[in-house]
Amino acid sequence: MRIVGGSRRGRRLKAPEGRALRPTSERAREALFNIIGHREFSAQPLKGARVIDLFAGTGALGLEAMSRGAKHLTTVESDGLALTCLKANIQALDFRKKVRVIQGDATHLPPADVPCAFAFLDPPYRGGKASPALASLQNQGWLTLGAIVVAETSVKEKLTTPDSYEVLDRRRYGAAELVIMRALASASAK
Repeated sequence: MRIVGGSRRGRRLKAPEGRALRPTSERAREALFNIIGHREFSAQPLKGARVIDLFAGTGALGLEAMSRGAKHLTTVESDGLALTCLKANIQALDFRKKVRVIQGDATHLPPADVPCAFAFLDPPYRGGKASPALASLQNQGWLTLGAIVVAETSVKEKLTTPDSYEVLDRRRYGAAELVIMRALASASAK
């Protein structure tokens, strides 16, 4: 598994052995970042943006965003083995000063210090965690108005999006579906 674009393009990411984690494929990541980088729906460019990566695992999505010019990344992960790989990847890519790691449950986030313009969610398939995580992002002030939010789910599950999100696009990549949304509310609107 590698970073597919930006300043760290081609750099390898450490991942735990076995199938405990299911990192977003390189093909899907490349397509996703092309979509959010070139479509008209993005209110803010990724370059210079603040990003949050929930269920971060190895950090593939968030670290890809950093390689492509995001200025700050917050990652949220609860699994100890995944956290070890995530921290090793942050160190290897030399993003230590630009990344905050939260060890915790992505469905019960702490309050945000500063809202983000982009959010990525890659919860365990068929675990029912995507919708509560979307609600937690809004309730804890993690999103700016118009933030782009991407959830990766199994094509076999139906993602229920809260009313505070507008679905902009859906793309299928093998067993995965990427649901791209816009946040219709922000912390300041509450």
